[in-house]
Amino acid sequence: MKIAVKNIGTLVTGDIARPLSDATTILIEDGKIAQVGGEALLAGGGFAQTIDAAGATVAPGLIDSHVHPVLGDFSPRQSILGYIGSSLHGGVTTMISAGEPHTPGRPKDVAGTKALAVLAHKSAANARPGGVKLHGGALILEKGLKEEDFAELAATGVWLVGEVGLGSVKDPLEAAEMLGWARKYGMKSCMHTGGTSIPGSSTVPAADVIAAGPDVVSHINGGPTAVPIEEADKLIDGTDLTLEIVQCGNNKVMLHVASRLKEKGALGRLIVGNDSPSGTGIIPLGVLRTLATVASLGGVSAAEAICCATGNTARAYGLPVGFIKEGCEADLVFMDTPLGSVGADALGALEAGDLPGISMVLVDGKQAAGVSRNTPPALRKAALAEPA
Repeated sequence: MKIAVKNIGTLVTGDIARPLSDATTILIEDGKIAQVGGEALLAGGGFAQTIDAAGATVAPGLIDSHVHPVLGDFSPRQSILGYIGSSLHGGVTTMISAGEPHTPGRPKDVAGTKALAVLAHKSAANARPGGVKLHGGALILEKGLKEEDFAELAATGVWLVGEVGLGSVKDPLEAAEMLGWARKYGMKSCMHTGGTSIPGSSTVPAADVIAAGPDVVSHINGGPTAVPIEEADKLIDGTDLTLEIVQCGNNKVMLHVASRLKEKGALGRLIVGNDSPSGTGIIPLGVLRTLATVASLGGVSAAEAICCATGNTARAYGLPVGFIKEGCEADLVFMDTPLGSVGADALGALEAGDLPGISMVLVDGKQAAGVSRNTPPALRKAALAEPA
């Protein structure tokens, strides 16, 4: 099925090295981006559908790098149903589990923690909750796990290690050995950073993170309690680790980290998550709110902020999404300045501290949401029409 997207006002690429493109047209074929360019791409015709962006901004679908799901679109944390689908209306098309610690009666033995990871992974893969690409089943590290356990899990498709610190493995050297096994079998890992969040978690300073060596520093601005700014600077200046900021964290440290990375020319290390469901609550527009915060107060342009929540995360986790370029899965968000904002377009709205209005979301080239039920109304709205 061939789809054309035309009349794009501003195109955000997802690539932090080149956040904006002057392209006005995207061609989609079989759920993937086939071509990106000017109006000349429309000359061949033969499209099953045409989407008129109406001058709005088009960006890659946002990636929430930090969720704590259970199964499907339900979580007993805050007794919530439908929160993942609600996030789709905030432009989120991909979510990455940082572990399933809120599972009632969560097993903490080796067999149980493995079984939970396999179940959550396969559940998310078999049925996208709310239409979002949820990567579930992040193994929570418990004492007694051996190298052969990681090999077995990788063979089932499990490829994530949840936040180090959520389970019984607290010692950074013990964690480092397990993360080495995980890396050997192609798994990606993250590590709780900052103060405690839930009973059973632990306070994790920069030295422990450096010793363990995860792929991603989870919520450097706290989940919800942040490390001191001096500790954050150790991770900024003393490592090249990917640093995650989250909505359910400390805004002062969030802005410090974003501005420091911008100053260092290292924004490619910054990714964005929600850290939800949590005690802070459920915030369907949490990723957008974080982008508005760093774009309005952190010295980061709105286009750069969007790239942090799309292409940066895709690179960190090796996902075929997050960019508007040939070959990537066609997950797109159509957004514009909301009615009443001082911003001239979606990027101007974010830099003014406002949330843009979303009029359409595509997942694999198919419309997954129309006018958002959560954002304010967009000034310019994308429209889907059958060809004449």
